[in-house]
Amino acid sequence: MDPIEIKGKIKAAQINNALGIFILAFGAIVLFAMFYTETMVQHLTDLAAGLILISIGGGMVWKAKRTIKRLKTKLE
Repeated sequence: MDPIEIKGKIKAAQINNALGIFILAFGAIVLFAMFYTETMVQHLTDLAAGLILISIGGGMVWKAKRTIKRLKTKLE
């Protein structure tokens, strides 16, 4: 693989890492907002949405860090 192509993929993985952190933080905010709901349906909706967002964000961060680590070893 070309070093320029590897650097491009590393940059894309860094962007995915930042986006994953944002989605993870947003999921934590939704979970925190769960305490300010009135009904059980709102409570469960916030719980489900927060957990889904946290799992998506966490998966993005995990995959991006794995990709960055793998590509940096190829680059050296």
